[in-house]
Amino acid sequence: MKIGFLGGSFDPIHFGHLLAAQDAFEQHGLDRLILVPAARAPLKPSEVQSAAADRLAMLRAAVEWDHRFEISDYELQRGGVSYTIDSARHFRALYPDDRLFWIIGGDQLPNLHLWRDIEQLAQLVEFIFLERPGYPVRATPEIPGLRLHRCDGHLLAISSTELRDRIRRGLSLDYFVPHKAIVYIREHGLYRSSQ
Repeated sequence: MKIGFLGGSFDPIHFGHLLAAQDAFEQHGLDRLILVPAARAPLKPSEVQSAAADRLAMLRAAVEWDHRFEISDYELQRGGVSYTIDSARHFRALYPDDRLFWIIGGDQLPNLHLWRDIEQLAQLVEFIFLERPGYPVRATPEIPGLRLHRCDGHLLAISSTELRDRIRRGLSLDYFVPHKAIVYIREHGLYRSSQ
């Protein structure tokens, strides 16, 4: 079985995340795709503004109808800084006989060598990197055993930071965020203050 993992803060979840997941799922014939919200991202320690329970609830609201996508709260339950190597070890133990793919943006390729225990990580998972159609591949790091697969994605220039700012300014999230996640944000008053 081919299982893909897409990690992120998802604060909030938006259509950029979901299109990336769908593109990787379809282009690489994945059997399952698991969204993995991070407790705290190592390279963006101040990125997360919402409680883990809220981010998980928004994610569930956004994809509960889509049988292709699953959610793992492993990193949220674990707490602390979420290193991909720790999650990859966890998922490799759960799925010892399957092919595991970690989905990343093409912009992360040049910094992949900086990831914690990257050589061990490269043994545990293959990487699917998202790139705009027709764009050349960025410089790829020399990492022993690294297995890379390109995915021509419908990359949207949406950032969660921008979306949080839109909320503070009283602007709409329509066409950026799935409707059920917008409803959750409104009902729980998320991102209203500068926190």
